[in-house]
Amino acid sequence: MKFRDWDINLKVRLFGEALLDISFWTVFPFLTLYFSDSIGRALTSMLLIFSQILAVITALFGGYFADTYGRKRMMSISVIGEGVGFLIFALGATSFMHSPYLSFAGFTLASIFMSFYQPASQAMIADVVDPRHRSHVYSIFYMMVNVAVVVGPILGSIVFHDFTVETLLAIAFFDLVLLILLQKFGHETAPLALNPELRKAQSSKSLGSVIVEQIKNYTLIFKDKIFFLYILAGIIIAQATMQLDLLFPLFIKEKIGNSMVLGISLTGEQLFGFIVSINGFFVAALTVFVTRMMSRYQEKFVFMNSSFLFGIALFLFAAIATPYGAIVAIILYSFAELMTVGIQQNFVSKLAPEDKRAMYFSAAGLRYNLGKVIAPLAITLSAAIGYFFTFSLIALLAFLSGIIYYIMYVKYENSSRSEHSI
Repeated sequence: MKFRDWDINLKVRLFGEALLDISFWTVFPFLTLYFSDSIGRALTSMLLIFSQILAVITALFGGYFADTYGRKRMMSISVIGEGVGFLIFALGATSFMHSPYLSFAGFTLASIFMSFYQPASQAMIADVVDPRHRSHVYSIFYMMVNVAVVVGPILGSIVFHDFTVETLLAIAFFDLVLLILLQKFGHETAPLALNPELRKAQSSKSLGSVIVEQIKNYTLIFKDKIFFLYILAGIIIAQATMQLDLLFPLFIKEKIGNSMVLGISLTGEQLFGFIVSINGFFVAALTVFVTRMMSRYQEKFVFMNSSFLFGIALFLFAAIATPYGAIVAIILYSFAELMTVGIQQNFVSKLAPEDKRAMYFSAAGLRYNLGKVIAPLAITLSAAIGYFFTFSLIALLAFLSGIIYYIMYVKYENSSRSEHSI
C-alpha cells in the first residue's frame, strides 16, 4: 500500500505524532535519573508504580470512549490532557517552584491521557486500512516512533539536564500542533460514533451504568482464552522491554560509568543516550525490512523466538558489563523488538469484532500498562539482590513469555481449524 493511497487521517497523524514523539523521547529516557536524583530511588519506584496503576484504570475506559464518542474526539482530548500534564511538569521544574512532586503529578497526568490515545489510534488504523495492508501500516508508524527514539535521546543527552523547563514546554507545544492537525484535517472513523441514534443512546447512559457495562464487556473479552494468553505473555515481555528506560540507565551509570567508545569519552548518561539511539536507529532503519522478512514465517515461532532473544539480550547486558558488551546486547534487543512489529496489532484486529475494535485494542494495551506497573519493581529489586540477578530473573521471565505465546498460537490455530470445519 503506497503512501499516496493512505487515508488523510493517517498522513496527518504520521507527521504530527513524529513531532510529538521526538520531543517526548528527548525527555522520557532520562526521567528515572531525574526523579531518582530528586526524591530517591525507592520513592521514585513506588511513585512510578502508582502513576501507572492510574493509567491502567483509565486505559480500560479509553476503548469504550473511542468506540462510543469517536476516535478523533478521544485523540484530541488526549493530546490536550497530555499537553497540560507536561506544562505542570515544567512548572514544577522551574527554579522558583523546584517541586519534584508537582513535576511527578504532571507526568502522571500526561501518562493518564497518553493511555486514552493509543486505543483510538490503533483502532483508527484498523478502521481505514484493508486487513492485507495493516501490518505494513502499523510497521510504518512504529518505524516513525523509532526515528524519534534515535533523535530524541541524542537531543536529550545535550539539552534535558541544562534546559529541562524549555524541553518540557516544547513537548506541550507539539501537543498543540498535533491537536490543530487533528481538528483541521482529521475525520471520524468509528462505526458507532458515525451512527447518531446509537451515539445518542450511549451518551444518555449514567456513569454508573457505563462502569457496569465496561466491567461486563471486559469480562467477556478476557473469557476469550486465546486473548487472555496474549495479554499475559504481553505483560511479562513488556515489563522486560521497559527496563531500557528504567534499569538500563541506572546500570550504565553505576556499573559501567564513564567510558571510551570509538575513541570518544562518554559519561554514563551520554553512554546511555548512545545505547538508546542505537536501538532507535536499528528499529527505524530495519522495521519495514524485518516485518516483511518475518511475514514468511509462522507467527507463533516469530513471537516465541522474539521473547527468547529478548531474554538472551537482557542476560548478556548484565553479564558483560562493558560499553561494547552493552552495544552487542542492545543490537540483539533491537532485533527481538523488530520481529513482532505490525503482527501484534494485526493479531488483535483479527480477534476483535468491528463494533468493539477500540475496546480490544484498549484491553491489549494492558500488556504495556500493567507492564509499566510491574517494571519499576526491578529498580527496588536491584538494590536488594544486585543488577546481575535482577537482569537474570527478567531474562527468565522473557523465556516464559515465549512459551506462553507458543501455547496461545497453538490454541488459535486449533480454533481456526474448528471454525472452518463447521
